[in-house]
Amino acid sequence: MPQSLPDALVRGLRKERPRRQPEQRPARTRRRSAVALAGVPLFEGFTRRHLAHLAHEADEVAFEPGEHVVEEGLLGETLYVILEGQARVVRGGRRVARLLPGDFFGELSAIDGGPRTASVVAETPLLAVRLFRHTLVDLLRREPLLTVKLLQGIAKRIREVERPISA
Repeated sequence: MPQSLPDALVRGLRKERPRRQPEQRPARTRRRSAVALAGVPLFEGFTRRHLAHLAHEADEVAFEPGEHVVEEGLLGETLYVILEGQARVVRGGRRVARLLPGDFFGELSAIDGGPRTASVVAETPLLAVRLFRHTLVDLLRREPLLTVKLLQGIAKRIREVERPISA
């Protein structure tokens, strides 16, 4: 699947390196992607069928240590879920978090296509599921009732992020 222009800019408009080939059959890889996407609170109310559709349209991407996955301030339109490895989140030049397998980022850009609120840099070899905005938007257009479930997931995510600040 081709990169979006904003994500291509982060990766320097260079050709993508050949990705590490999955050792599992493609169906097993899609299942792993569906499980990873099910862990994203935005998709909490989605059925297995919806998650399977998103996983079928998503791909897996690999990053080397030190490589930027996304860059703060640049437009983005992809959501990532880490399958293997670790990454750091950098905002305003300061490290603000570490991401581990199961963690996700880019949900705001996947919804509105707006600028990234932080950079994410691979600390180790990193493998992630990448879901494009157009895939999510197409699904929501076909099944508008999912929009309510997505909004509930967004509200839950905002509450989770705000909780440590007010506690």
